[in-house]
Amino acid sequence: MKKNPQTALIHAPRKAPQYVSTIQPPLFRASTIIFDNTNALFNRHWTDRYDYSYGTHGTPTTFTLADNIAQLEGGEFCLLAPSGLSAINLVNSCFLSQGDEVWVADNIYGPNMEHLRNLEMRYGITVKVYNPIDVASFQPTEKAKLIWLEAAGSVTLEFPDLNNLVKKAKAHHVLSALDNTWGAGLAFNAFDFGDEHLSVDLTAHALTKYPSGGGDILMGSVVTRDEKLHQQLFRMHALQGISISGDDTAQVQRSLASMQIRYQHQSESTLTLLAWLKQQTEFAQILHPADETSAGHTYWKEICSTEQSAGLVSVIFKPEYHLKDVRHFCDALSLFKLGFSWGGPISLVMLYNLKEMRTLEHTHLQQGLLVRFCIGLEHPQDLIQDIKNALKQLKRQQLE
Repeated sequence: MKKNPQTALIHAPRKAPQYVSTIQPPLFRASTIIFDNTNALFNRHWTDRYDYSYGTHGTPTTFTLADNIAQLEGGEFCLLAPSGLSAINLVNSCFLSQGDEVWVADNIYGPNMEHLRNLEMRYGITVKVYNPIDVASFQPTEKAKLIWLEAAGSVTLEFPDLNNLVKKAKAHHVLSALDNTWGAGLAFNAFDFGDEHLSVDLTAHALTKYPSGGGDILMGSVVTRDEKLHQQLFRMHALQGISISGDDTAQVQRSLASMQIRYQHQSESTLTLLAWLKQQTEFAQILHPADETSAGHTYWKEICSTEQSAGLVSVIFKPEYHLKDVRHFCDALSLFKLGFSWGGPISLVMLYNLKEMRTLEHTHLQQGLLVRFCIGLEHPQDLIQDIKNALKQLKRQQLE
């Protein structure tokens, strides 16, 4: 029938062929999904592997990235979330109920600890803290439901005894969740590691970091090999209305092709900086799992590729350097920019006070203020010169 021009603009009489072979997959932006007929509408279920029913459940764009992230990490099923913290909160919300016990490493990502403390206060879960390099400090009771692992740990970068922590969790029927942002699926396979081919139950990953690579996209993921766990997560994912932009998804998908190259380059640059930082007299301690003096180095060596060790290194200033001194050092840096996150092209620096961040006493850490360097894609010698210049300004400041 002949249509009014207004209607014809909405229901176009001609459509170009929908599928061609391109380097990047087509981008689908959708909230509403159009069903071909009532059979297609009613002969579907939310548990279908590819359930095209509404934008929050997924589109070809989001399912493509999810499949690639699952493959990257060695898992089978993947759900995407608006940020790494959103992915972490999805896990906590899905598996923790009133009366449950959750164990967290003392070097856990700070916002995860804050979220769990909030759940403890409001909903009656119990948060227990363990030392990630001391398996004996993990003492689950019959109420224990979940243990959070980080490899390497946030800020201080201790690498945990993953082998024995995972074995102990399995022996006590405790779900093991790994924040896999540091390893990114490249440093080791969280679902098949060690001589005994151990596996965590699930991983959370801030795709904001290495998969995105540009410092401009927020996204997270939860990956598992267990279909039952995936269905539980997917149900909570749907109930919470978690969804992500198709445009953001396409951007991360586009960056995956260069991810391993970027990760390896940043790992190599970090090892170059590590060797130089160890020679500087201003620092009491250098923290990086590849360094033989770092806590957890043996555990890192057991399961990680020595060529893939991420782009983070932390330093602890000697106690004679006070807060104003270390702040002056950070402000004097030129190439290193003050900012959270990592994995992007620009190197970042952040200052931390460990006394405000830790629950347990850690004798392996020196006293002093900590600065974390997140290495970008700049040439490492330029980054070294930037730190040299800032240290010179720090010395001049102390003499004034």
